[in-house]
Amino acid sequence: MNLSEWRVAVGPDETSAVYEPGAGDDDAALFVCAHGAGGSMSDKGMLATANAMRMEGLGVVRFNFLYKERKSGRPDPMPRLMDTVAAIVSHARAVLQPNRLIIGGRSMGGRAASILAADGFSADGLLLLAYPLHPAGQPEKRRDAHLARISMPVLCFNGTRDALCTRELMERALTTVKAPWDMRWIEGADHSFHVLKSSGTTDAEVIHEIGRESRRWLNRIRS
Repeated sequence: MNLSEWRVAVGPDETSAVYEPGAGDDDAALFVCAHGAGGSMSDKGMLATANAMRMEGLGVVRFNFLYKERKSGRPDPMPRLMDTVAAIVSHARAVLQPNRLIIGGRSMGGRAASILAADGFSADGLLLLAYPLHPAGQPEKRRDAHLARISMPVLCFNGTRDALCTRELMERALTTVKAPWDMRWIEGADHSFHVLKSSGTTDAEVIHEIGRESRRWLNRIRS
């Protein structure tokens, strides 16, 4: 594995990023994957997700949001999160010159990428992992107003036990979406894609299936 470590400027600040190429010789796409509010570019879930994507031929860029780089637990305001995603994408494009580039990520990071997409940011697709439709226990505070403005292809994975994404509310929100949105529900999975032992599958199998389905989606939107 040819891992590249970057330092990327975000306005007057700077953060860490890592690029790992996909396995194999084909060029599926480059996925710039943002972490969730409580995670980092090197947390267990991000590493497992990146590995699953790489096994399917995707190159992956992981990075820290600025608050995490400062070792703070309080996320940056959304405009700052969006600026960070945009800066990482710009750097990745300049260095790697990918044929296709997908933005997205886990939970809060995916939400930041989705708002960029709604605002007309240029990318070939949006890949959302556990989209946080609402805070846990507060389904009335929905984060869906911008979804109808997205025009690029979207692949979104959420678990049926996700406390931050009530299935009925998500499916209702998607009735306003005109973009080609592929919604995948993972039976029995929570917000971290953890499944109960009684489900008959494992967390690792869930993540590998997300990687496989992501590659199939990429093949479809390319054709």
